[in-house]
Amino acid sequence: MNAKHSTLIGKLSLLVVAMFAFGYALVPLYDVFCEITGINGKTASEPVSAEAAIVDTSREITIEFIARPNQQMPWIFKPEVRRMRVHPGEIHVMNYLAENPTGQAIVGQAVPSVSPGQAALFFHKIECFCFTQQYLAGGNDMLMPLQFYVDPALPSQFSTITLSYTLYDVTSQWQPGQQDDSAKEFGE
Repeated sequence: MNAKHSTLIGKLSLLVVAMFAFGYALVPLYDVFCEITGINGKTASEPVSAEAAIVDTSREITIEFIARPNQQMPWIFKPEVRRMRVHPGEIHVMNYLAENPTGQAIVGQAVPSVSPGQAALFFHKIECFCFTQQYLAGGNDMLMPLQFYVDPALPSQFSTITLSYTLYDVTSQWQPGQQDDSAKEFGE
């Protein structure tokens, strides 16, 4: 009986380790899957090149912009415009405004989401503040640019795309050597 118990305990221990490893790998695997398929509105986390796409002037797509800081993020964060009409293939630039009303420097990271999720595959960011962490000294504000285009291959069933950003405070993960151009701009 003791040998049977030892074997069973060994198998159950191996099962627990395998379940833990699967659970640990699940989030990165899900993120990769969503980025590839566009499911869950995840957009690419790296810039795309500005291709010489043919502009489809026969269609107009409404792009809605939403911005909100996470509950722990004290910044004021909003788009310059709430809605824009674009032709697929046209390259557009618009800005988001970030203001740090506190007396201390804070580093923010924006996380994008596109709705409907299937449209994320057709919304291409050439330049985006969401690709890097944003350093902002206390009492300052800054414009954060987004350069994008909608792929002309966007299925005709989509007439509105909503781009939403949630801004998180990542100051605790920031290391002084990581300061980018926005930090230098404020003389920090």
